[in-house]
Amino acid sequence: MKKTNILLIVLTLAFHLSQAQSPLTIDQIMKGEEFVGHLPGAPYWGEDGKTIYFRWNPEGKSYQELYKFTLQNPTPVKVSQEEQLQLPSSGGTYNKDFSKKVYAKHGDLFLLNIQSNSVQQITNTLASESQPVWVANEEKVAYRQGNNLYTWDIQTGKTEQITQFINGSKPAKNKTLSSQDEWLTQDQLAYFEVLKERHDDKKERKEFHKGFEAKRPLKIYLEKQKKLQGLSVSPDGQYIVYRTTKPALKQKPTHVPDFVTESGYTENLNARPKVGTPQPSYELGIYNRATDTTYLIEAHKLEGIYQKPLFLKEYTPEDSTFREKYEAPKKVYFSDPLFSKNSKFAIINIRSLDNKDRWLTLLDLTTGKLKTLDWQHDEAWVAGPGIGWVYYSSGNFGWLEENKKIWFQSEASGYSHLYSVDIHTGKKQTLTKGNFEINQATLSQDKAYFYLISNKEHPGEQHFYRMPSKGGKMTKITSQPGKYEVAVSPDEKHLAVLYSFSNKPSEVYLMENKAGAGLEAITQSLTPEFKAYPWRTPKVIQFEARDGAKVHARIYRPENPEPNGKAVIFVHGAGYLQNAHRWWSSYYREYMFHNFLTDQGYTVLDIDYRASAGYGRDWRTGIYRHMGGKDLTDQVDGANFLTKEYNIDPKRIGIYGGSYGGFITLMAMFKEPGVFKSGAALRSVTDWAHYNHGYTANILNTPEEDSLAYRRSSPIYFAEGLQDRLLILHGMVDTNVQYQDVVRLAQRLIELRKENWEMAVFPMEGHGFVEPSSWADEYKRIFKLFEETL
Repeated sequence: MKKTNILLIVLTLAFHLSQAQSPLTIDQIMKGEEFVGHLPGAPYWGEDGKTIYFRWNPEGKSYQELYKFTLQNPTPVKVSQEEQLQLPSSGGTYNKDFSKKVYAKHGDLFLLNIQSNSVQQITNTLASESQPVWVANEEKVAYRQGNNLYTWDIQTGKTEQITQFINGSKPAKNKTLSSQDEWLTQDQLAYFEVLKERHDDKKERKEFHKGFEAKRPLKIYLEKQKKLQGLSVSPDGQYIVYRTTKPALKQKPTHVPDFVTESGYTENLNARPKVGTPQPSYELGIYNRATDTTYLIEAHKLEGIYQKPLFLKEYTPEDSTFREKYEAPKKVYFSDPLFSKNSKFAIINIRSLDNKDRWLTLLDLTTGKLKTLDWQHDEAWVAGPGIGWVYYSSGNFGWLEENKKIWFQSEASGYSHLYSVDIHTGKKQTLTKGNFEINQATLSQDKAYFYLISNKEHPGEQHFYRMPSKGGKMTKITSQPGKYEVAVSPDEKHLAVLYSFSNKPSEVYLMENKAGAGLEAITQSLTPEFKAYPWRTPKVIQFEARDGAKVHARIYRPENPEPNGKAVIFVHGAGYLQNAHRWWSSYYREYMFHNFLTDQGYTVLDIDYRASAGYGRDWRTGIYRHMGGKDLTDQVDGANFLTKEYNIDPKRIGIYGGSYGGFITLMAMFKEPGVFKSGAALRSVTDWAHYNHGYTANILNTPEEDSLAYRRSSPIYFAEGLQDRLLILHGMVDTNVQYQDVVRLAQRLIELRKENWEMAVFPMEGHGFVEPSSWADEYKRIFKLFEETL
């Protein structure tokens, strides 16, 4: 019997020792790119159509440098500073036949002749010129300098100022006299002949000299603290569309103390206001140069602009009737205009500041009237790929047939897809459809095709497609599973690609623009140390949540998992982000840490919970008015799934995550005691009323309007539920999720007499850690927590 027990002990010890051997160390993997290799940035094409440029740092400097390669010689070469100074900027505006481009660089303007590869400098001033566009049948270039627009005549070289915006109120034409003073003036002029003559002479001279005054643009006054924000000119140069903003007067910023400074004094870092802060007001105006008049765009006739959101019903007293409409229209934001070539119309994307409405409108430049082409209303919030998260996102749209038809993206079907609409008839056409998303869309130069990035193949893959611009079959160009960021060559025959796979970091590749073409590797960035380890390809799986939803996740498993094993659930940040995919993760340190944990015998589950990106509108908005609801139960259901399907001991499961992942970790430890033996919460939101407006108001509305949503969504209100071990980690100079969040929670835990928690702070780190020493310290603490508890 004793021999048997000794044998079991020896076998068990041998098993655990075999699991504990890992060639990786936390210090090593937390060096980040110093260990992995410095990866290249997304490539772009030179104007010659033969050269590809990209940012890279193979020498391990503190900054990236510009590199290039050509179709004839695909060996990367560093671009000298002298050559960079002469290179055209990657942005700019092309003329109709793509033979010329105007662009801004270092605050000056340039004209590039692509065929001769010659550059003409247009301006050389200390002021900053920007936003150059072609106008007047491409005979002039219009551009912005300060608060005004100018034109430069290509043939004559003449520069003309075409707007005159002035800060302040318009001066009164004549000083208004009191009735008494008016009587005295008239009496003086009537009684004294010389005084009358001098008065008339002065008036006559003034009229005479007026004829010699140069004709100037109309003075447009920016009154009542308004600021000029957007400024655009139509292709014919006749219409100026301008957007003004009036800042909210009662916005109160926050401050973050910085304790370790060069001066030796504690210094405050200025940071964003909190959710619920008053928002600016916006107006859109048109200046008609031909008639020398201005008029403001009226949005109050848009459908639904008076409509109240339904959540307000919950706050209507029982003895009162809910009024479905506001007395005044909602505040809205106007995008920059997208002009038609004939200069009769412009497309304006209008969004309500509560982010529940988006109107894609046609603006008649002559009358200033709006026509709605598409109205998207969402009781949660309007967003999604090609649409944008915040109200000032312009979204993805453009002209499909000049002066007749436009294309745009919408989540009307539940997934972000492409649509077109005839501006005259209002007839819409669905261009793509299905349970997948269009992540990016651009038109070919001749507008015959769309080039698309989509997850049609699999939610965890993003491939490059070509599709006829009138709709039809999406032809997949790329082949290998993973993610592709693609730049199409000017002649559209080649693709410069940034490609990655689950265990293969991003590198630059070259390929032909045809289906099934092979990838030619251009960069090789990985270090020998990184390549020496056999990095896992985590399996992308699905499990069923309690409400029947299919939840995607990535799972890491030891080669020889122990019975009743241990597991860790990782919760990605941001909420609206995807991590259960088949490409190199932005959470690459965590990916390496999960390989390290797996070497130590842990199973790791990485869940794309409710609110994650990549799965359509309903998944995105699954947390509306209740963060810590379905997004939390998806983690709990994931833990149950591990127990049932992978023989994990339910008493040996931990959880960790940062930012939104830290928030979910706190909610798990406070609201689901006993499910997770321990949790590590990094840079966590503890009270959503203290986070920013742009992100939080979309999901929870504002604390003043929807206090119930904030109460049920903020961990600090559930801290009394803590039973298991909790580790809190936070950077003290975090201007995003501020250190104040965890300080307030710490005080709450102290008052509750909780003892099973600890907090580690990092005095010189913000929301995204920078120093390898901080990263390593943080993750050693997390690993120690799991080792002690699991």
